[in-house]
Amino acid sequence: MLKRNTKIIGLLLAFTVGSTIFAGCSKKEEGGVNKKTDQVIVYNLGADPKTLDPALNAAVDGATVLSNAFEGLTKLDNKDAPIAGVAERWDISSDELEYTFHLRKDAKWSDGQQVKASDFEYAWKRALDPNTAAEYAYQLYYLKNAESYNSKEAKDGKAKATVDEIGVKAIDDSTLKVTLEYPTKYFLSLTAFPTYFPVRKDIVDKNPTAWSNEVSSYISNGPFKMSEWKPKDTITFVKNENYWNESKIKLEKIEYKMIDEATAALSAFKTGQFDIIESPPAQELPNLLKDGTAKIYPSLGTYFYCLNLSDKAEGVDKEAAKALKDPKVRKALTLAINRKDIVENVTKGEQIPAVSFVPKGIKESGDKDFQNKEYYKPEGNIEEAKKLLAEAGYPEGKGFPTIPLSYNTNQGHQNIAQAVQDMWRKNLGIEVELKNEEWKVFQESRNNKDYIIARHGWIGDYSDPMTFLDMWSSTSGNNDAAYDNKDYDKALNNAKNELDPAKRMAFLHEAEDLLMNDMPIVPIYYYTNIICQKDYVKGVVKSPLGFVFFENAYVEK
Repeated sequence: MLKRNTKIIGLLLAFTVGSTIFAGCSKKEEGGVNKKTDQVIVYNLGADPKTLDPALNAAVDGATVLSNAFEGLTKLDNKDAPIAGVAERWDISSDELEYTFHLRKDAKWSDGQQVKASDFEYAWKRALDPNTAAEYAYQLYYLKNAESYNSKEAKDGKAKATVDEIGVKAIDDSTLKVTLEYPTKYFLSLTAFPTYFPVRKDIVDKNPTAWSNEVSSYISNGPFKMSEWKPKDTITFVKNENYWNESKIKLEKIEYKMIDEATAALSAFKTGQFDIIESPPAQELPNLLKDGTAKIYPSLGTYFYCLNLSDKAEGVDKEAAKALKDPKVRKALTLAINRKDIVENVTKGEQIPAVSFVPKGIKESGDKDFQNKEYYKPEGNIEEAKKLLAEAGYPEGKGFPTIPLSYNTNQGHQNIAQAVQDMWRKNLGIEVELKNEEWKVFQESRNNKDYIIARHGWIGDYSDPMTFLDMWSSTSGNNDAAYDNKDYDKALNNAKNELDPAKRMAFLHEAEDLLMNDMPIVPIYYYTNIICQKDYVKGVVKSPLGFVFFENAYVEK
């Protein structure tokens, strides 16, 4: 799902995709008069978040809530560049391996207590604790000894690092020293990411499993604090009067609604119940875009299908799992999809057919885009797909098992799944059984490898190819495919340790070549952000990295 003092920003700008500030994209209420009078925004989150624990969240919906409730050492401006957050300044050593962050003295938690450097140290070490089982723990591997501590067992004959050997240390209440494994140009952007947010030890220790589910214990340090949570209905946040920059916050309340049915959400928007919705129903898009009710904004992400290569897949469907172990089968499935047809006739939101996993929009140098090759044609290649399937022992699909394809309940996901189901049947003779699950359940199923093929999507955490590629390393908690390729891991590690920009990008291209040859994933399209927003809502920032920021938002009365 995300992201990134003068030296660092200069290097990052070449890699940064600009955010979009909503200017308002709907007609005024009937009669031409704005009826909104309170500083309240109702935003459709789309589903009940699986978790609002910064260490455990791995979804865009949860990240949007977290990014308005908490604040990291840095935060992102409207161009996704890191600026001062809880840290008012920082020093970087000449070898770029040591960062010293100086926290502002007026940074406070929503209960009035001071935000301390030890809150960051505790939060980062908690996320890395193997017992926490954080999917995003690998995002902290940039810290010295972090991967060794998080690993289940020692590697290369070396003893596992202890928690005290992790490269983060509170020197005093206002000073945090961070030591990295290797220079990381986007490290300041990472400190704005939810996994790097602080949490309070005294709060978490009282109720480790449910502290983030209760209003009374949900103590945060950002612009807004939780005031109410009605599961599957509304999560309400109000302005945090203890936030250090509270005087600049104009919004009094955010109501996050949880309607996952696109038609119902659009209806609520049209009747004025919602102020902002995303991803309106595809069949309505042509008219919504034509009359200005909806607008399209950039997004740095890829919609794809994930193939379960783990041994656990056999417990779901033994024959289907066996078939997917063959790379020829996986390539056949990929080549049998006409992505051009899907984006033109199914999604209709000006998405771009995905012909790689890393999407367009990430610059590797100057104006040169990292996405510089097509691994297959947007229309696919049916003849080659049939040939590969026959070579795998399934000519014309004969003897091929029925494939279960899972997706989370949503009309858009269902439409895409039905289109792919039809293409695989017509083009390969393969039958597909569709299975939909409620969002929380679906995330559990996918993460626990309790599926065969599952719908997936990834929004960049920062504007660099690494954010798309390191999720498939063998040690990544987000590796839902259970992909394991030593050459792939080596290419990523080489890139992480390489200081020369051109050589670093070469290693990343090598990694994507391996990924797209092994095909543990089937890219479908590159995302776009499709937004409907009332014209009286101002200052909301929608990042191409998926976040929605309300810090500068207000209602124009």
